[in-house]
Amino acid sequence: MGKYFGTDGFRGEANVNLTVEHAYKVGRFLGYYYGKDHKANIVIGKDTRRSSYMFEYSLVAGLTASGADVYLLHVTPTPSVSYVVRSEGFDCGIMISASHNVYYDNGIKVINKSGYKLEADVEELIEAYIDSEVDTIPYATRENIGKTVDYSIGRNRYIGYLISLATRSFQDKKIGLDLSNGSATTVAKGVFDALGAKTFVINSNPDGTNINRECGSTHIEHLQKFVIDNNLDVGFAYDGDADRCLAIDEKGNIIDGDLILYLCGVYMKSRNELANNTIVTTIMSNLGLYKALEKKDIQYVKTAVGDKYVFENMMENGHSLGGEQSGHIIFSKHATTGDGILTSLKLMEVMLESKATLSELLKEVTIFPQLLVNIKVHNKKAAREDKEVVEIVAQVEKELGSNGRILVRESGTEPVIRVMVEAETQEICHILVDRVVQVMKKQGHVL
Repeated sequence: MGKYFGTDGFRGEANVNLTVEHAYKVGRFLGYYYGKDHKANIVIGKDTRRSSYMFEYSLVAGLTASGADVYLLHVTPTPSVSYVVRSEGFDCGIMISASHNVYYDNGIKVINKSGYKLEADVEELIEAYIDSEVDTIPYATRENIGKTVDYSIGRNRYIGYLISLATRSFQDKKIGLDLSNGSATTVAKGVFDALGAKTFVINSNPDGTNINRECGSTHIEHLQKFVIDNNLDVGFAYDGDADRCLAIDEKGNIIDGDLILYLCGVYMKSRNELANNTIVTTIMSNLGLYKALEKKDIQYVKTAVGDKYVFENMMENGHSLGGEQSGHIIFSKHATTGDGILTSLKLMEVMLESKATLSELLKEVTIFPQLLVNIKVHNKKAAREDKEVVEIVAQVEKELGSNGRILVRESGTEPVIRVMVEAETQEICHILVDRVVQVMKKQGHVL
């Protein structure tokens, strides 16, 4: 990770450690970099945070000042930016979002012309320009100054693309959607309505400060209750920029990313669509997923946490399905990034083609109890590498043996250490996580 760009772009609290000046300079550099031999065409999307409008205008100012033409998708999911970039020949795309974070955080995600996350070497060049004391990039003048274009049609084409992927009508299916007061509000209901579903929606009234607040995939308990209270067939919850999806079955059970990978993997294998008979997971996936996949003779690989790493592995090895427990699921035949709405459509396909409910399709899977705790620390590296912390982690690992595991890692987007334990009972998980946390506190790492 660089000074500003982490695993998911440049992220921080708006106008604290991610400022309008930062956004302006990102725009200035990208307009120059992609416009060296032609007029650059760059597309921008944003989520519903209050600061997203501020950053949009600042990016536009920087881009057009460097001579780029800018096309605005307005409020739209992150995967729609990726889709529009690669399908309509843009030089790059920018998504303004901090995904599942609180409303006062924000981020700048840059997507290259192939629809992938920006290359690390280009991010390094942007960082060097941000920190440079002398501005070496010339301003465009006269007819070379860039223009701004309303490009809502691009979002509409993305909606049409999603609808085209459905294999059956959703007629008579009662489907609940938690839109997290975020990007999904401009897309999701229209897609499900067009496919014939009886669509029931919650958290669809963004006000700039309520994105992800007690809603969406990070607070899925609200959708659980909604599905049960309304006797729905299934529910889908998205995060702020709609690149994640978690589901609720007809009984109110949570279907996380691991279970989505299992359902789609088994289904795709039955149709000879699971390339290399392999699913790409991350080190955070549950032991129960791996045991269930082994019973179905499906292979798996593990990457570092982050859909960026999942996708890189998929591309390097030609795999067709991968994702994270958090709900970032990638179907490489259809997308180059996690896409929450696409994921929900693929789950509907599994249900409809299998003529079964999600609970019936998951009856053979047993997930290990898991506890993940985020610990805010002064210095992530110092906390994780502290000798006392390393020793307690090793003790817990030995105690768990083959009946569980512990994982301690630095967040790529926040000032926290994530401590995760899987064990035979939730009580054991709590006890062992607490042991590690207490050592971190004793060593003075915890804020």
